[in-house]
Amino acid sequence: MTFKKLSCVLLLFLGIHLVSRAQSAYPGIAEIDKQELKRDLFTLASDDMRGRRAGTLDELRAAVWMAQRAREVGLEPAGEDGTFFQFFDLYRKQVSELSSFKLNDQNLKLWKDVWETSPVDTQFKGTVTWLKSIEDTTNIQKSAILATDLKAPSKLPAEGMSLWVYRYALSAIREQSDLLKKQQPQAIILVADSTASSKISFFGHSMEEGKYQIDPYEDLKGNDTIPVFLVSQKYRDMLMNSSATISAKVKVNSYTYPSANVVAKAPGRDPELKEEFVLFSGHHDHDGVGEPIEGDSIWNGADDNASVSVAILAAGKAWVKHPGKRSALIVWHGAEERGLWGSRYFSKHPTVAKEKIIAVLNGDMIGRNEKGKAALLGSIPPHKNSTELVDMAMKANDELTKFEVDTSWDAEDHPEFWYFRSDHLPYAQTDIPSIFFTTLLHPDYHTPKDEADRIDLDKLTEMTKWMYATGWKVSETNKRPALDKTE
Repeated sequence: MTFKKLSCVLLLFLGIHLVSRAQSAYPGIAEIDKQELKRDLFTLASDDMRGRRAGTLDELRAAVWMAQRAREVGLEPAGEDGTFFQFFDLYRKQVSELSSFKLNDQNLKLWKDVWETSPVDTQFKGTVTWLKSIEDTTNIQKSAILATDLKAPSKLPAEGMSLWVYRYALSAIREQSDLLKKQQPQAIILVADSTASSKISFFGHSMEEGKYQIDPYEDLKGNDTIPVFLVSQKYRDMLMNSSATISAKVKVNSYTYPSANVVAKAPGRDPELKEEFVLFSGHHDHDGVGEPIEGDSIWNGADDNASVSVAILAAGKAWVKHPGKRSALIVWHGAEERGLWGSRYFSKHPTVAKEKIIAVLNGDMIGRNEKGKAALLGSIPPHKNSTELVDMAMKANDELTKFEVDTSWDAEDHPEFWYFRSDHLPYAQTDIPSIFFTTLLHPDYHTPKDEADRIDLDKLTEMTKWMYATGWKVSETNKRPALDKTE
């Protein structure tokens, strides 16, 4: 055998040995199977699930499916009343389709010509006061109906930021509304500019869907009763006319829906430490059925967040087969897309003793983008709340998955504010060591193109292993990961 061939054999042997040694440190790794992840992903993100929108039967169907799969892989129920479920009320306010808006006695079609930006019960009639600019407020009478052009916000969203026009429009509406509300008008009418008009059916859909909350009295705290409307650009000339009149009757319907967290556990093997939990976190909901884009109206949410839902199921299965010293708690949160409501609720009303939750490993979108690269948030100040937990995650990656880990999205000044947009946040805010695994955003984010066939299954499998291996390290330490001291 030549020296070159001998060197290749030795390197191959060494590589196999190192992989074998790394995997032996994590005995459940072999249970994480790419084909099983694929089957579960393609079911949860299928058109049959209709996008799993919170507050709908579709979300509850997804929750029941998750619970059934948890039972099938051997996980035990850890929700309320001996079930896999923790139900909570989701309060929704939505403008009634029976509402009307007339400009010069011409009916404007709700959600096509005019959008109420936040649901407010109102009824008014009168002449429009057109403002040439936001500063044109010197001769405004109290209780006027104010109308003006929507202008770009003073601070534009960062170039390339996800959902850029959505953020542009909402920032502009909020900024101008806050200024005009100081004049105490009856109503505010904003005429969409060209930028907002380019995606008005997209972000207008969220206005049509209304507002969700878990505190039924939240609106009373703000006491905001001045309605704000966005009107199509084609009505600008009519509104500018000094004789323009508007009459509106807006009725707001209120609904209470059940949403659900799905909660399961895999008991640990240590007689004492099994009373403590490593919490694997994700969300099973997405955006549901919405405005069609290129003929597709189902927002499947394969990466966001079916990818993590099936990953933590696989991690739970591995824990069942090879229990850690501590127990694994698997929580699939509901209503994340409506405002992190499931994790906010569970963090306040956990189904296990809160002091027994020693770490939260959350994931959101772990199946796309460049091979070999991933991100870990909660890993650098000011978001890092446990250096020991971060070190365990990084060591697990070094030993097993070897991702090039991007921490730049964790920076305080990162324009996406990605750290604040997933289910680890309520736990971190209540002083539980928490980190957030992700492979970051992509152009299909919050569009119907987030389909299962676009997931990189090899990358999803490796990310699942990284989350599992980190949880295993946390489980096997005699000392729980400490919170960092704050000054």
